[in-house]
Amino acid sequence: MPRLLAAGLAVGTAVAAGVTALSAGPVTAAAAGGPAVTPNAQTLAAQSADALVAARPAYLHASANDQFVRQQVISSNGAQYVPYLRTYSGLPVVGGDFVIATNGAGQVVFQSVAQDHAIGALSTTPTLSSAKAASVASGQLKSVTKVEGTQLVVYALGSAPATLAWETTVDGTGDDGYSRLSVDVDAKTGAVLHTQEHVEHGSGTSAWNGPNPVHIDTSGSGSSYSMNTPNITNMPCQDAANDTTFTKSTDVWGSTDKTSRETGCVDALFGAQSEFKMLAQWDGRNGMDGNGGAWPIRVGDQEENAYYDGSQVQIGYNSQGQWIGAIDVIAHEMGHGVDDHTPGGISGNGTQEFVADTFGASTEWFTNEPAPYDVPDFTVGEQINLEGTGPIRNMYNPSLINGDPNCYSSSIPGDEVHAAAGPGNHWFYLVAEGTNPTNGQPTSPTCNNSTVTGVGIQNAEKIMYNAMLLKTSGASYLKYRVWTLQAAKTLDPTCAEFNTVKAAWTAVSVPVQSGEPTCTASTNDFSMAVSPTSGSVNPGSSLSATVSTTLTSGSAQSVALSASGLPSGATASFNPASVTTGSTSTLTLSTAAGTPAGSYPVTITGTGASATHTATFTLTVNGSGSETVSVTNPGSQTSTAGTAISTLQISATDSAGKALTYSATGLPAGLSISSSGAITGTPTAAGTSSVTVTASSGTASGSTTFSWTVNPASGGCTASQLLGNAGFETGSAAPWTASSGVIDNSSSEAAHSGSWKAWLDGYGTTHTDTLAQQVTIPASCTTANFSFYVHIDTAETTGSTAYDKLSVQVLNSSGAVLGTLATYSNLNAASGYVSHSFSLASYIGQTISLKFTGTEDSSLQTSFVVDDTALNVN
Repeated sequence: MPRLLAAGLAVGTAVAAGVTALSAGPVTAAAAGGPAVTPNAQTLAAQSADALVAARPAYLHASANDQFVRQQVISSNGAQYVPYLRTYSGLPVVGGDFVIATNGAGQVVFQSVAQDHAIGALSTTPTLSSAKAASVASGQLKSVTKVEGTQLVVYALGSAPATLAWETTVDGTGDDGYSRLSVDVDAKTGAVLHTQEHVEHGSGTSAWNGPNPVHIDTSGSGSSYSMNTPNITNMPCQDAANDTTFTKSTDVWGSTDKTSRETGCVDALFGAQSEFKMLAQWDGRNGMDGNGGAWPIRVGDQEENAYYDGSQVQIGYNSQGQWIGAIDVIAHEMGHGVDDHTPGGISGNGTQEFVADTFGASTEWFTNEPAPYDVPDFTVGEQINLEGTGPIRNMYNPSLINGDPNCYSSSIPGDEVHAAAGPGNHWFYLVAEGTNPTNGQPTSPTCNNSTVTGVGIQNAEKIMYNAMLLKTSGASYLKYRVWTLQAAKTLDPTCAEFNTVKAAWTAVSVPVQSGEPTCTASTNDFSMAVSPTSGSVNPGSSLSATVSTTLTSGSAQSVALSASGLPSGATASFNPASVTTGSTSTLTLSTAAGTPAGSYPVTITGTGASATHTATFTLTVNGSGSETVSVTNPGSQTSTAGTAISTLQISATDSAGKALTYSATGLPAGLSISSSGAITGTPTAAGTSSVTVTASSGTASGSTTFSWTVNPASGGCTASQLLGNAGFETGSAAPWTASSGVIDNSSSEAAHSGSWKAWLDGYGTTHTDTLAQQVTIPASCTTANFSFYVHIDTAETTGSTAYDKLSVQVLNSSGAVLGTLATYSNLNAASGYVSHSFSLASYIGQTISLKFTGTEDSSLQTSFVVDDTALNVN
């Protein structure tokens, strides 16, 4: 049955890869029983970043007692962001965080470091007790209901010398109402060094979206439904009076009563679910928390306000008692959550409210409601009239409301946080719309009378989000200028967006920063080489060579490989047939018994989207009865990771008695072969490889192939990748079990890398496909992370009903479901492949099956395409 295709949409998620110590970087060893695993962009980024950090470059300001802990790698629009935390003698360092950014090929392009000087020698023995520090912290609030805890840290933010401190988080009431405040207290003097408010207050727009009825995703069936979003973890809508999720016997919610909390939940869920989709489709982010989830929404807060506090979003009322869960209110508050769950945590120094406002405005534009509903604009609170005075903030001209500043000055970081949003909101408007928009939006003045050309709201939001992935705990307007410039440079190699971002910051008086990024327009390009560059073969035999690609400018691209100039009867094949710039492919040249003798220049062509390059391999076909080389097969080899092997000497003979030179492909990591054929070294990772050794006299060559299995070191866990045929490049399912037709190399759906992938469903009729592999996670391992890429496209037109679904489950050896890692559907559709990752730490020591199940209903296809799986243990 043919599969049906629609415009490509994909699950937009970010990797959730867990904390990884620097010494335990990712590995790409061959899977047991399977081929070598090609590193994906996130693995390459982590490897490059780990290598860089291990060298301790000067800009990290590392002290002898510093250690670094890598966090989850985050992907967005092809760029990779690798955040790190710092410890000093085992203590967390406040202000010690940093981010390493790479391109898709793993090349480091930028670094963002919060700390500006080394900690040096610092005593870690406090003279102030933790109880006294907690008392000082409690004194920062009017009243305290709870002390969450106190820990010893090193405080290294700012230009002052690093200080040993107690960090306490207290809950209670502050000047602005409910507060959840972290306080850093000098562990020697008792002085307050720093406070961080986790309750981020917002404001609202209309309580009405439309046209009605609006679609919201809820849970349940039959006569039992709840306001619990099924495809977003931990985002129910509840009554704030008792934190109870709204339930009903029908799936019809709300009314015309604007003071009804249920109606308030309809508006809040609609806005939050719209933001979830915007983050997926524009940024490739999986939910507000980056892991497919968000926070409970509670309607009924008894104040004219709304807020996010790290555990929930509370929605209050306007001056008329109407609940304010409109799009730019809920998207603003959830935007604080995105800020909190990107590197560096909640932005500071007067930037946090402008950051959240950009998510409110972007979600309005993404949703694109018609009048008289929440039409896309750049004012905040324009319909709800929160306090009876109209909008509460204006992005195109902040000074029109409350005299908020249009322009940055050195006093802004100390201003009230909502007023301090003025310069940032002004900058965002200029980037999106410019000074003189042509789409009906208002003109915007500048602080230097300059003219700025906008790049559109979607591009502006992408720049902002990618800048947040460079964020550190030292966030400020000056830092955001640097981060957004780098983000624009990464996203747009033509430099047009970079120039707009730079002009907009200058237009709101945020000054040029020393060492800030510059941009010179460049094209995406690569170089290509083949090794060795020549070889000889007898008629009817074959030989192999390695084709490598290297990124020379711009961003990585897919390169399709082909060969021409072959003699009669000869063929060329590539594995894989296409590579991402920076990767390699194995070229196999095969001859027929009747291939005529001679020397032939074979042209290998690499074709990319923006460039094409060639390399030449000289193929010599020996004449009948001419020189031959025979290589003795040593048989299958077995060794242990971390243990040096006994020298394996490969033997070969040449019929003409000539001296031979040896080379090999596919050796396990850590092993090498000498020109005389001696294989030596210490294998570093467990797995099974297919090794080909070639002996050449210069005029003739021969080869032999054998397997080499590296077992894990006894008594410990060797970092390795456990899945066999992880990228499906064998062209068959084993060791996976799969429904007929799932393993596929057709051009209708592209693989993420290589030629093969697993394509579940896509038939447009009632259908179920499965894909599963059983694997044992060694009990000696401490971490286990399962990852894969998925591309989803659909012909479904609904925005509210999950008709077709893909579940990812863990089963025991008897086939019973132990847990469901994720469920995706036609509602998660967006463009391109994106990586997912899940911790399987709870299954260490067990034999489990990882199973994908795709189900379609009776009409309108949805395709779930899986590729580049991995189960990395350590």
